[in-house]
Amino acid sequence: MQIARLLLTVLFTVLAASLALAAERIVPAEEGALANAIAGAQPGDVLILAPGRHAGPVVLDKTITLDGRGKAVIDAGGTGSVVTVTGLDIVVRGLELIGSGSSHETIDSGVQLTKTARRAIVEDNRILGNLYGVDIHGARDSIVQRNVIEGRQDRHMNARGNGVYVWNAAGAKVLNNDVRFGRDGIFVNTSKKNLFKGNLFRDLRFAVHYMYADRSEVSDNVSINNHLGYAIMFTTHVKVLNNVSINDRDHGVMLNYANESEFVGNYVKNASDRCTFLYNANKNTFTDNWFEGCDIGIHFTAGSERNRIVGNSFVGNRTQVKYVSTKWVEWSEDGRGNYWSDFAAFDVDGDGIADSPYRPNDSMDHVLWTQPAAKLLLGSPAVQLVRWSQSAFPALLPGGVIDSNPLMQAVKPAASAKVPYDG
Repeated sequence: MQIARLLLTVLFTVLAASLALAAERIVPAEEGALANAIAGAQPGDVLILAPGRHAGPVVLDKTITLDGRGKAVIDAGGTGSVVTVTGLDIVVRGLELIGSGSSHETIDSGVQLTKTARRAIVEDNRILGNLYGVDIHGARDSIVQRNVIEGRQDRHMNARGNGVYVWNAAGAKVLNNDVRFGRDGIFVNTSKKNLFKGNLFRDLRFAVHYMYADRSEVSDNVSINNHLGYAIMFTTHVKVLNNVSINDRDHGVMLNYANESEFVGNYVKNASDRCTFLYNANKNTFTDNWFEGCDIGIHFTAGSERNRIVGNSFVGNRTQVKYVSTKWVEWSEDGRGNYWSDFAAFDVDGDGIADSPYRPNDSMDHVLWTQPAAKLLLGSPAVQLVRWSQSAFPALLPGGVIDSNPLMQAVKPAASAKVPYDG
């Protein structure tokens, strides 16, 4: 025990001495100055880069802060990652980072945080035109916040890099960044307990692309004009809260083998295909979401079962629900269902709940889904007769979704205020 205490005392003494020597050091924008300053820095030093262009790439392997105060540029000249962080508790702040290499194999990035770079902070930078923006590659408990990240536009979209790539980095947080161009805004693979909050994503393939990443939160983000907003795949126990998807081309929200997760307070508008698409996604909860102006409001396929759908608003979608089943699936709970803009309902007792159930699909819908050519017959008297018969005698309906307690009023989630003019 005495030896252990002695070693601990020596360790604290050395650490205290190192911190006592820590200082702010100005690094001139001259050839070789940045590399020399990093090599000679003591743990705790703050290297303040003078305005101008500094040569990269650089490697940070000790506890220092690199601060450009918004006026310094580091240019890697087309080689590797602009800044590679391998040490503990390192801060990269206030810089413009450009000129990474072009290798997907080495994940050439504006900032690359390796698995030994615990608790790194990357903040208030402009990370422009690199293959990847920030690569959090096993760097646990790291924070990437308030950066402007613009990817490349010189390749096919699928051949570009991601704005932020997170791999096996438990506890990592990506907060309040502005991400544009490149491939995906945030691509998460094999990670857990992460937080992705308050980011803006534009002109990308996916805003958030999430695979094999459990027990995390995606909240308060805005996706505008991307191919797909939020893709949650092969994942369980994720919270997707208060996000916005505006004018995304394919889907606002997609679940693929995503289970036991929560989707609450999201605002999806004008996705060209589906507001929400579920493929083999089970035991999820959808409450207080807004789905508007899509070709399909919500589409279930490939055995998506036991999902809780309550308190949502389906507004002006060409098809509100696409759900093929031979049995009825109830979408209300404790006397409260969802709002449906196409449901001409009555509320005689004024309790805010419609007096009759809503059934979004009939047998003609099922025919049209399997035989699209039948759309030519939509105006025919025979089709109108079938639909009238089913509305008058619900027992003739084939099964599917039933909302026994539809809401009379739609309530927009607070997330809708994030984009007051829809982008």
